[in-house]
Amino acid sequence: MWKHGIGVAVAAAATTTALAAAASAAGVSFADSTGESIPVPGFATVTLFLVAIGVGIAAVMARVARRPRSTFIRTAVALVALSFVPDATFGFDVASALTLMTLHVVAAAIVVPVIAGRLVEKRR
Repeated sequence: MWKHGIGVAVAAAATTTALAAAASAAGVSFADSTGESIPVPGFATVTLFLVAIGVGIAAVMARVARRPRSTFIRTAVALVALSFVPDATFGFDVASALTLMTLHVVAAAIVVPVIAGRLVEKRR
C-alpha cells in the first residue's frame, strides 16, 4: 500500500502544483480575506501530507472494514466534499475558491483509483 501511495502522492503533488502555478500565472491570487496568499510550493506540501493521511486511512480500512474498497471510496468522496468548506468559507475570491476546489478533485482523481485498486472489495 505505502509503495503505491508514495508514487501516487508524488504524481498528485506534481500535478496540483503545476496546475496551481498555471492558475497563479493566469491571475488567480489564492489570497484569503486577510490578504495572505497560498504559496505555490505549499500545494505540493499539503498534497503530500493529505495523501499520506489517505493512505493511512486505506491501510486501516484494509484491516478492519468488511468492504475495504467501497468504504475507502465513500470516505474519500466525503472527505473531498468536506475539503470544499474552507475554500468556500475562508474568504477566497470566487476564482481562487473554484480553483482550489478543482485542485482537490484533481488530486482525488489521481489518488483514489490507485489506492482503491489496492484494496479488496470484500474481506473474507
